[in-house]
Amino acid sequence: MNRYPAWKYLFIAVSILLGLLYTLPNFYGESPAVQISPLRNAAKADTGLLNRVEEALKKAGLPTTGMFLEGGSIKARFTDTDTQIRARDALQSLLGNGYMVALNLLPNSPQWLTSVGALPMYLGLDLRGGVHFLLEVDMKGALSKALDRFGSDIRGSLREKKIPYAGLDKRGSLIIVKFRNAESRAQAEAEIKKNYPDLDLREENVGTEFHLAATLRPEAQKRIQDAAVQQNITTLRNRVNELGVAEPIIQQAGADRVVVQLPGVQDTAKAKDILGRTATLEVRMVDEEHDLSAALRGQIPFGSELYSERGGGPLLVKKQVVLTGDRINDAQPGFDNNNQPAVHLNLDNSGARIFQQLTRDNVGKRMAILLIERNQAEVITAPVIREEIGGGRVQISGRMTSEEARDVALLLRAGALAAPMDIVEERTVGPSLGAENIESGFNSTLYGFAAIAVFMTIYYLVFGFISVLALGVNLLLLVGLLSILQATLTLPGMAAIALTLGMAIDANVLINERIRDELREGMAPQAAINVGYERAWATILDSNITTLIAGIALFAFGSGPIKGFAVVLCLGILTSMFSAVMVSRGFVNLVYGSRRKLERVSIGQVWKPVTNKR
Repeated sequence: MNRYPAWKYLFIAVSILLGLLYTLPNFYGESPAVQISPLRNAAKADTGLLNRVEEALKKAGLPTTGMFLEGGSIKARFTDTDTQIRARDALQSLLGNGYMVALNLLPNSPQWLTSVGALPMYLGLDLRGGVHFLLEVDMKGALSKALDRFGSDIRGSLREKKIPYAGLDKRGSLIIVKFRNAESRAQAEAEIKKNYPDLDLREENVGTEFHLAATLRPEAQKRIQDAAVQQNITTLRNRVNELGVAEPIIQQAGADRVVVQLPGVQDTAKAKDILGRTATLEVRMVDEEHDLSAALRGQIPFGSELYSERGGGPLLVKKQVVLTGDRINDAQPGFDNNNQPAVHLNLDNSGARIFQQLTRDNVGKRMAILLIERNQAEVITAPVIREEIGGGRVQISGRMTSEEARDVALLLRAGALAAPMDIVEERTVGPSLGAENIESGFNSTLYGFAAIAVFMTIYYLVFGFISVLALGVNLLLLVGLLSILQATLTLPGMAAIALTLGMAIDANVLINERIRDELREGMAPQAAINVGYERAWATILDSNITTLIAGIALFAFGSGPIKGFAVVLCLGILTSMFSAVMVSRGFVNLVYGSRRKLERVSIGQVWKPVTNKR
């Protein structure tokens, strides 16, 4: 009746051992660290750089507690923040501007735990410390860039259709196209209406000139502004990955603002630097008319610039930009016809038209494709144009690895912000404040657990002690599950843990009281235990499901701290149902299940009703 089969005991034992294994990393804490990441695709984090960093730290007399290469960056641990800051300064002066040397925090988990995937929970900004930014998107800038694109597209369309016009200007939120006669204006108006439905057109006569004023429709403005915010969020999310931030929070706040929280990042200047990064593509023609050797001696001709081609020598490139990365719809890594790594680009309609015209007019000449990042330009490749290329599909290949092709594609897809952003609020939460929050949350959970343990043991005796053991297993499983899922723990999450403990012990109170009720009715102890667990289960299930529904609603409709609270609450409900019923009954079965003649159980005072005898 009150005996589990062997597989159930084995299942409980394995669950407890796994919970213990994955909870352990959270007790080792974190140590100050320095992270070195390359800022440009030509620079790589490899064993050679690792040896350079190691030698530099030894020469500076800065001992490390561990150094390793991980995820395209080198990370070095230190015993204290003073050594960490001195190491950052030494490495930055050694490596120069080609690498980012940022302050960070790394977990101290031993290698044997890391090797089995046992990692600590991510801690939120309020527990770990870090930086908080509130950025405002320049909506006027987004609309201005959109008008610039429309102006360029209109200019190209009129030239393609051979519609004469006297000029095109941008005045505030208007694009003014000038014509010498009404017939040309009418032709242009029909062409613009057909190809650019987002523009409102208005005819104006200024002196002897015939003007056509174009402005963005209100619905188009809203769509462009919303798209600018979403693209900026995507771009920021890709950029902060370079800081090695675990679970950064990047989300929209209002119509034109974005919240960025970077837990564990101590270097505010580096965080600003990464958030402000730009990366785009430019297509220019190679200057083959002037002497390269003279340019190398410093005699660079007017209208040209001297660059270095990746994996090659110097190259003289014209300043005039023929095509920019703004015209790229998509960029994906792949391979060329020779099975060499390449980047495949898809251009928009205007970009495809410009690129087709460029290749048609310059067959036999060299075209330079430049990647501009952090105001530093590099010629990725400079192929010879063999034939006219149409269709908007462009391939960049030559002297790049598969990893470089992937990085270039990523930068081109989301490397540039859709609109400028300004930091309107900046906060730094120090590690010491985060440690105080962790200590406060830990102590509150500990004291609450101790108070529950004392009450349950006094009131329910052995059954109360078993309930406390089940409650401990519940806490162990919850923390272990959060660690396995790599969830982010915040102060509201710690509040949810405390709430989960109260709800979990409530299930055991229901079970214990149900067993007492059956004992009052005169039922045998073994039968009372069996019936108590079975009849209390329906009530426990109902109460937990209703709370789970509320938790799911909080997760679905909440954000930030509310979502973190909901995650811990929902997981805690699942672990509490397992521990309060299956685990606690397993312990009860171990204590009482093997006794054939059980006279009484230690569950506290069972008050029986007094009957009057006559």
